[in-house]
Amino acid sequence: MVVPELRPWRAAKPHVVRLADAVRPRLARAAAAAKPRLARLARTGKPQVTKVTRPKTWQYTAGAATAGLALTAGVVSAAGPWDSSGQRTAERDRAVALGRAGGADHGRAPGAPGRPRPAPSAGPVLTGLGGVSTVKSVPDGTALADVLRPLLADPALGPRPAAAVMDVTTGRRLFGSGAGAGLTPASTTKIATAVAALSAMGPDHRLTTRAALEPDTGEVVLVGGGDPTLTAREKPGGSASLRALAARTAAALADRGVREATLSYDTTLYAGDEKHPIGDNPNLALVSPLMADEGRTDDSVRGPVERVKDPAADAARRFGEFLTSYGIKTTAPGPSKATTRAETLAAVSSPPLSALVERMLTNSDNDIAEALARQTAIATGERADFAGAGKAIGSQLRGLGLPLKGAAFKDGSGLDRADRLTPGLLTALLAKAGDPSRPELRPALTGLPVAGFTGTLATRYHDGASGVVRAKTGTLSGVHTLAGTLVDEDGRLLAFAFMASGTDPGAPTASQRALDRIATALAACGCR
Repeated sequence: MVVPELRPWRAAKPHVVRLADAVRPRLARAAAAAKPRLARLARTGKPQVTKVTRPKTWQYTAGAATAGLALTAGVVSAAGPWDSSGQRTAERDRAVALGRAGGADHGRAPGAPGRPRPAPSAGPVLTGLGGVSTVKSVPDGTALADVLRPLLADPALGPRPAAAVMDVTTGRRLFGSGAGAGLTPASTTKIATAVAALSAMGPDHRLTTRAALEPDTGEVVLVGGGDPTLTAREKPGGSASLRALAARTAAALADRGVREATLSYDTTLYAGDEKHPIGDNPNLALVSPLMADEGRTDDSVRGPVERVKDPAADAARRFGEFLTSYGIKTTAPGPSKATTRAETLAAVSSPPLSALVERMLTNSDNDIAEALARQTAIATGERADFAGAGKAIGSQLRGLGLPLKGAAFKDGSGLDRADRLTPGLLTALLAKAGDPSRPELRPALTGLPVAGFTGTLATRYHDGASGVVRAKTGTLSGVHTLAGTLVDEDGRLLAFAFMASGTDPGAPTASQRALDRIATALAACGCR
């Protein structure tokens, strides 16, 4: 789907100002309580994780706090709580104060060095809305049902919509309607892919593309490492650069006195069919371990567009052109396989997996999703094809103790209508990503689009819970899903999943608005 750019801050400012005013008293108390600890951390300059001393205390990542209001009231009247790419400025500023670096690369600031560094992120575990929750009990299930059931009965959601709501702190399900039904999840599948990939490889894992020289033949082999964000653009924007790889390769060849070479490319990292079961589709390139700019035929970075017929051959051709510009003459590239004796001339690596997961979720990027599914298969010893990737995702989630009854994983993106997830599994995935003991899974929350601000929710919630809901959307013809987190009126962090099949294909906007109304009502409901 097409993902619009972030709306200007001033259009959303009134919504957030009102919400910030409501929580300022708690924030003042939280800031006073946290000040001594922050001062100590700033002096040491070393990353530290606050120890969880109360197992039922309200603790979760800053990304899990859907509005980000607990960290942003002090700056809300200045520049707003999010930067131009959706990262909370208070989250970044707090990390700077602690001398911490890491997290997603949210773009280069004006005047920054030519080689961008990842923007700092908040600590893995933060207290929310003033620290220990003063809420005596979770929302009442009966009261929740009274609010949600009439909204789920909207005809725009088809004949049998399903839903689940979970209290993240306790792990208790507060509401369920068909919560165990396995339904087509569409792009909410990416939440499962994200959690599986992060658990298998860790948030710091990177994907490497390299150029190797065969010692006997003098052949230069461009070896695909499965990085879907490799770019041939002049300004890489933090992604691995094919131009930089060519420049380093040319320099290494020149040092060896080589001015001409046979050029080949290696795509043997993946197995099986490269074409997704949906066939040729502008939402996805062939699933190849070697591609540049996702095989796009224009300058777009997200959304549907025509793709090149052979992404690997296209990337190799561009690589050869760059080598030529750096003084190395090459043949037209052809497929090959680098031997174990091949010497690596140069290599470039992707941003960390945490950043890839965030980009995948925010933009609903199908190419990244399928790449991460294959990488999960490789990391766990499964065959790197569609079947092996699905098996690997299921195995990783089972190992995390998640409820897989009714689930089926046929791809990593959710484009396959044979995928099945349950509302219960989706909420459990979100709760697991917010578990203070599993900080490596946090990008599965921080990457969720912010209602009214970022990614696939940038143009939604104009009259609803803008800035309060963080959720992954899912849309296929006749299928609409929404799964994410929010903080309700009483300050409880809730995970939710709403799934609708059999909706009117001619009225997708009506289905989306019906889902948004449910999430908005949930956010506004103390329901005691």
